[in-house]
Amino acid sequence: MRRLLHPAWLVAAVAFVALIGAAGFRATPSVLIHPLHEEFGWPLATISAAVSINLLLFGVTAPFAAALMDRFGIRRVVATALLLVSLGSGLTVFMRNSAELILCWGVLVGVGTGSMALAFVATITGRWFVKRRGLVTGVLTAAGATGQLVFLPLLAYLVEGSSWRTASLVVAGAALAVVPLVLWFLRDHPSDLGLPPYGGTEVVPPPAPAGGAARRALGALRDASRTRAFWLLAGGFAICGATTNGLVGTHFIPAAHDHGMAETTAASLLALIGLFDIAGTIASGWLTDRVDSRLLLGGYYALRGGSLLLLPALFGDAVRPSMVVFILFYGLDWVATVPPTVALCREYFGDRGAVVFGWVFASHQIGAAVAASAAGLVRDQLGNYNLAWYVAGLLAIGAAGLSLLLLRRRGAVFVATPAMAGLPGSAPR
Repeated sequence: MRRLLHPAWLVAAVAFVALIGAAGFRATPSVLIHPLHEEFGWPLATISAAVSINLLLFGVTAPFAAALMDRFGIRRVVATALLLVSLGSGLTVFMRNSAELILCWGVLVGVGTGSMALAFVATITGRWFVKRRGLVTGVLTAAGATGQLVFLPLLAYLVEGSSWRTASLVVAGAALAVVPLVLWFLRDHPSDLGLPPYGGTEVVPPPAPAGGAARRALGALRDASRTRAFWLLAGGFAICGATTNGLVGTHFIPAAHDHGMAETTAASLLALIGLFDIAGTIASGWLTDRVDSRLLLGGYYALRGGSLLLLPALFGDAVRPSMVVFILFYGLDWVATVPPTVALCREYFGDRGAVVFGWVFASHQIGAAVAASAAGLVRDQLGNYNLAWYVAGLLAIGAAGLSLLLLRRRGAVFVATPAMAGLPGSAPR
């Protein structure tokens, strides 16, 4: 009997739900900063440091998680990651000092969400899709924005109407609820079902399991770091992280609160960014299948930089039309950079593109971590966030330049070293 729907679409749907579950806690920091500051008296810089560790581990874990998915399978790694998110979120209700905040909010949740970061997206699309890779990458990337859309207003309401502890427990429960779905429906490879990937014509057997996931991930970094393309992609993506998760995602609500806006209102605006990001990222995936990814990245970063330079003048105690326009525009551009970046990693680094993208994504989160801490420090020292917005805008314009430099050389450049040649997914010489 002819299948009406390729199983790849079911796998993508389960991955989408898993990413939404992981997004819940990543949406939480911005609505908890002031409640934690008021209850414990911790400086904003201290709370921001915990956020930075979360963001850093979220990125650094990604390439190792991609290698572990090759070794142990997608299903096991994702289920374990969701359990870590649930554990870290749930334990925060018992914390009494900033070290426990860093352990729960920073380490446990950072590692858990990092295992379901964008390297997970690259792994799913690389294994299960030949056609529509860009579009599916955009849809799965938008799952994180959908998670914020679902959770942010609810979390802000719970914090205001009940407590931040209630919000943390809701996130823990949501992440835990996704685990059975992952175990039942998420398949590791299309060949497990005797099928080719969607759009493919041949059943491709999975590579034989190989030990040393850490060795494989580090080897991919060593080889990729010898190329100019890697550093241009990583540099641009570090600025991407600094100007999204690190700055806007973490500090938009506190900055709006500084201008007299209610936190629930600011949280709703941030959720709208997530709503528009769904459309923007899916559209970016569609464009990635049709337009040179280098040109797309250059345009995205330049437009983002210009909007950030205007942002300080848009804050007020109420929502004005100019702020709504910013939210719409910034939302469309939020993670539209992901589909073209994934495509370029696949173009330049071949079959090891998912692991290499994990390292490029690590740079994204390093940038986010630095921005989260630096912006908190700027606010503590200067009493406002204006300098942080201006610096971020200029950096984003610089990222546009890095992306356009990729036009000087196109095509695959990755060559596996002899030490890597026997490992699954090594690019041919």
